[in-house]
Amino acid sequence: MSVAAFYDGLSADYHLLFADWDAAITWQSRVLEAVLLPVLGPGPWTVLDAACGIGTQALGFAGRGHRVHASDLSGAAVERLRGEARSRGLTLASVEVADMRTLAAPAPGGFDAVLVCDNALPHLLDDAELATACVRLRAALRPGGVLLATIRDYDEVLAGRPTGTTVTPVRVIDDASGRRMVYQVWDWGADGERYAVTQFVVRGVPGAWTAHGHAGVYRALRRAVVDVALRAAGFTAVRWQMPGVSGYYQPLVLAQA
Repeated sequence: MSVAAFYDGLSADYHLLFADWDAAITWQSRVLEAVLLPVLGPGPWTVLDAACGIGTQALGFAGRGHRVHASDLSGAAVERLRGEARSRGLTLASVEVADMRTLAAPAPGGFDAVLVCDNALPHLLDDAELATACVRLRAALRPGGVLLATIRDYDEVLAGRPTGTTVTPVRVIDDASGRRMVYQVWDWGADGERYAVTQFVVRGVPGAWTAHGHAGVYRALRRAVVDVALRAAGFTAVRWQMPGVSGYYQPLVLAQA
């Protein structure tokens, strides 16, 4: 299944992956802004969220006063973001369907920051795709601007030499809408690097359960592989922050244009 189809299908359920999506929007923007602040200085900044999805980061940064442009290759996710922004009274500078591998040249001057969050880079399944995306993301930034990407800790995952089928821990979430369980099933390929994922959202309804499964593919990207691609694309000052330092839930990488 294509990445666009994966997120088209997931767009209606994506907020259910969080115990409280609205709280996550607020928390993530605060934490990520704090990471960018020492590099960019006081805002407001012009920000491109190049893997915006339904808006977890874009809505938060707009709510904190930044000028946010948002793009994603999922048309359904982009449409939902537009609706979420309207319902919150937030204005986004632009919202469009776009693939980070083919981003158009930005307005003169470029962006202060480009965000690629929530494990989006590992959808680029080979070195050529990753290299192309890094070049386009670098071209979107002004001189001195910063790319901030967040990625699952695949160095730790691969240290366990995963094979066959693995299942992530099941999270049970109770809220006003009832009970749900969210988890992923990973089917590893023969190369030990790519895996098919099915994201399950199982919801309790009176007397029964309903399950939605959304299928996609990832590449388990080691940090060293990402470093090489970023530096080859012309980024400098590439550095990683682990959750214990940044406070974010995934390792993140900062790379300066």
